[in-house]
Amino acid sequence: MTAFLTVAGGLCLVYYFIIIVFAGITADFAWIWLLAGFGLGALGGLLRWERLHPGFFPVWLRYAFLAVIFLGMVIFVILCCQVIGGMYAEGNEDLDYVVVLGAQVKGEVPSRALRKRLEKALAYASENQNTVLILSGGQGPGEDITEAECMRRWLTEKGIAEERLVLEEQSVSTKENLQFSDELTGCKEKKTGILSNNFHVYRAVKLAQKLGYRQPEGIAAASDPVMQVHYVVREAFALVKEKLRGNI
Repeated sequence: MTAFLTVAGGLCLVYYFIIIVFAGITADFAWIWLLAGFGLGALGGLLRWERLHPGFFPVWLRYAFLAVIFLGMVIFVILCCQVIGGMYAEGNEDLDYVVVLGAQVKGEVPSRALRKRLEKALAYASENQNTVLILSGGQGPGEDITEAECMRRWLTEKGIAEERLVLEEQSVSTKENLQFSDELTGCKEKKTGILSNNFHVYRAVKLAQKLGYRQPEGIAAASDPVMQVHYVVREAFALVKEKLRGNI
């Protein structure tokens, strides 16, 4: 077990540095891998100490600690399975609306994550000519235009007609994306898809259900393969946060 924990901790540290190289030092929630690496290493060290000094830790403390770790792992695995389950959502054909959730814009250029959402939105819109796209996203730090405007420009350049696009330019979170999109269109009472990168779909649909969307359907766009494990882990913690806030 000590060797397993040491190797697992080492792999977490390696993955942390891969994330930093791929996405930069400011990559959201990347620190969790650094914490996991050192935490697993420390846990392995404790087990080794216990083996070399039998009885150092009280029996009750050892079992209580193991029970907490086991329960935490069970909850974590369940959450990850839920996230992964949403990663294959395609949505039905001929939806009335599809809410395309915004993501980072670099100046006036869509980030990798946003471009993948737009590619999926373009494919869906091209195959379902009567569906209206709600482009949802305000303007954040480092963005010269709103995320909705960036999406509008990209999609119209690809041939999607302006009249099929509704811009929601005030939101700064997924919850607001969904709230404000409904205020503009009444989409929660219609057949509505929620389009985002695959790891984000499960949480977005749960948020939509909490907000009263009648039958929201996830539509999963691709995400960066290098970051996929990180995104799933991050989403598991995000689900806990949203539950504690009462959003899902």
